[in-house]
Amino acid sequence: MNFQTFFFSVCIPILIFFVAGKPYERGFYCDDESLRHPYLDSTVPSWMLYTVGLGLPIAVILVIEFLTYQNSSDSRIKRKIMSKKIPNWIWECYRHIGIFGFGAGCSQLTTDIAKYTIGRLRPHFFDVCRPDINCTDPKYKNIYIENFNCQQKNQKLLKDMRLSFPSGHSSFSAYCMIFLAMYLQYKLTWKGSKLFKHVLQYTCLSLAFYTALTRISDYKHHWSDVLAGSIQGTVVAILIVVYASDIARATTFKLTKNSSYNDGINMGNAL
Repeated sequence: MNFQTFFFSVCIPILIFFVAGKPYERGFYCDDESLRHPYLDSTVPSWMLYTVGLGLPIAVILVIEFLTYQNSSDSRIKRKIMSKKIPNWIWECYRHIGIFGFGAGCSQLTTDIAKYTIGRLRPHFFDVCRPDINCTDPKYKNIYIENFNCQQKNQKLLKDMRLSFPSGHSSFSAYCMIFLAMYLQYKLTWKGSKLFKHVLQYTCLSLAFYTALTRISDYKHHWSDVLAGSIQGTVVAILIVVYASDIARATTFKLTKNSSYNDGINMGNAL
């Protein structure tokens, strides 16, 4: 993975959206009950989403790659980065984490493009904006209102209230956890129990599912925003693992139950 390519093709556009992006200014109907929910704090705040979403897959990759190559012939191979020799497992970590980060960036950029292009209002629009329109006035009944001003002065909230579709939390959590579940599928086997790997995968999927559901219960998104975000994150994860990486063709770490460390590691090809 070329860092310069990743930085300029993905990171810079995401930064531009975050700093200077202006969402499409969509109007509303006074009788739209889907926009009259209260503003609530997020059950899964952004800092937690990114900490777990990025940290958990990276930690798992580091552990699995270290154990995989510790007792293999590849453990004696050294790679050169900037004229310095490093163990082969560190190189493998660099490759897998790099492609994971690239996919996360692509998923986030895709989400941002949709958010700023569509500009869908969040379910707490009325509570945040407090538009200077008297919606009890009969003249506004069944009228699409585009010209209005918000009494809310917090510019961050005013911008965020127009970024409902698709759900960024849902797309990001789906991407990270689907990627991790697929990584475990190809890279981990425990002979003591065939269910061990699947329990870990189910846990990953449950984390993504829970995160998506909280976006609905917190009135941050409409259900269709969450569904679209989850599908988008899942599709990007599958494309990255299947077509942009060699995880499906990589060496598998097999853990044998009730065996010593040296005897418990066997190498095989992931099928």
